Amino acid sequence: MSDSELNAEVLVLGGGPGGYSAAFRAADLGKQVTLVERYPVLGGVCLNVGCIPSKALLHTALLIHEAEEFEQHGLSFGKPALDLDKIRAWKENISKTLNGGLAGLAKQRKVNVIQGVGRFSSDHTLAVETADGVKTVRFEQAIIAAGSHPARIPNFPNDDPRLMDSTDALEIRSIPKKMLIVGGGIIGLEMATVYHAYGSEISVVEWMDQIIPGCDKDLVTPLFRRIKKQYKNVWLETKVASIEANEDGLKVFFEGKEAPESELFDAVLVAVGRRPNGKLIDAEKAGVQVNEQGFIPVDKQQRTNVPHIFAIGDIVGNPMLAHKAVHEGKVAAEVAAGHKAAFDALTIPAVAYTDPEVAWMGLTENQAKEQGIEYDKATFPWAASGRSLSLGRKEGLTKILCDKESGRILGAGMVGPNAGELISEAVLALEMGADAEDIGLTVHPHPVLSETFAFAAEMITGTITDLYVKKT
Repeated sequence: MSDSELNAEVLVLGGGPGGYSAAFRAADLGKQVTLVERYPVLGGVCLNVGCIPSKALLHTALLIHEAEEFEQHGLSFGKPALDLDKIRAWKENISKTLNGGLAGLAKQRKVNVIQGVGRFSSDHTLAVETADGVKTVRFEQAIIAAGSHPARIPNFPNDDPRLMDSTDALEIRSIPKKMLIVGGGIIGLEMATVYHAYGSEISVVEWMDQIIPGCDKDLVTPLFRRIKKQYKNVWLETKVASIEANEDGLKVFFEGKEAPESELFDAVLVAVGRRPNGKLIDAEKAGVQVNEQGFIPVDKQQRTNVPHIFAIGDIVGNPMLAHKAVHEGKVAAEVAAGHKAAFDALTIPAVAYTDPEVAWMGLTENQAKEQGIEYDKATFPWAASGRSLSLGRKEGLTKILCDKESGRILGAGMVGPNAGELISEAVLALEMGADAEDIGLTVHPHPVLSETFAFAAEMITGTITDLYVKKT
């Protein structure tokens, strides 16, 4: 066998959270693993140009907002001074620390990491374009974890640096005076939070009738009210018809309910979702089915239509979330190692790390209505939470949905500071088949935000004392 030919029991294509989790789990189960990653570091979009760096910037934004808001409570720090180079270096150092940790974990597990762009050349071989030429990896089994990329709108001036995607926006090379966010979903609103805190005048355009489509309206309303006051414009049921690149800015033309005909912006961030990379890996040469959108259909064991090839993460379907990919990756590795495993999570939680944060899991109220499921609902306002008030915030709420007959939890959502930290208790309750009484009888510490989940459950069982709920 030449230097350009390698053998692997399990080949993993893609080194993001799903890919490296699959590779490490397979190695732990005794498999000889090769991991192919196109970039010099592991961690994928999430660690390098997504979840992790965006959370670092969002934390700085939170500090700026909290400092401003506490002036009215007698605590003044003065106007913040931004050193973008230092902020960027700090953000990048976080990613580098995690990159180094992953490289160490790969080494400890004897996972062979190859840097290069991998494409299938047959159902048992992958051609990898590396700096040293093309290498062929012959595999017994493969796990595709090739992820996704930001969606682009074809008729926009995509080669103009003032038109950004999320990766560009995370570079924070400068702070535009006027910035348009195209897309009122999680990614767009998180970046809007950062740039607004750093001094940009923000406008948001969303073609649906609410921000964060897919989430119940009552959960996004507190966030919507807050950003309506902070941002210059939030246009709903509106879309961008076209963009003209001018010397003095990007001229944006709109179509929709109340939007202007056109407006000039210094920068435009396009955050209209992500597209799977299924059509970029020559999957057809391995006989792997890829649908029109670029997704790869899989079964509960993460198998594609080719029995010895698995797929996980963004490339197999929505939601495109790192935590979903990790669990799918472990399932694929376990099945590849001969274990009986399947992906059967009852829910996959979602979090928008905006200010306030929005988090939800399980059945939404919209879905319950569409499916004709009878449910009991309780909504506990954080204006009645001592912990929330001590943070200087009162707009939040915790909502819980329970099955009308059994009382079992069907879904839950929170909006408010640290909602993303709180949702896990609700996920565990759903996975364990807990009912409202179980949650209400679980002693929560006081005063904490998580007790709002117990209060909402007590509203359903009729045992709440922190609110007066009139009996019907």
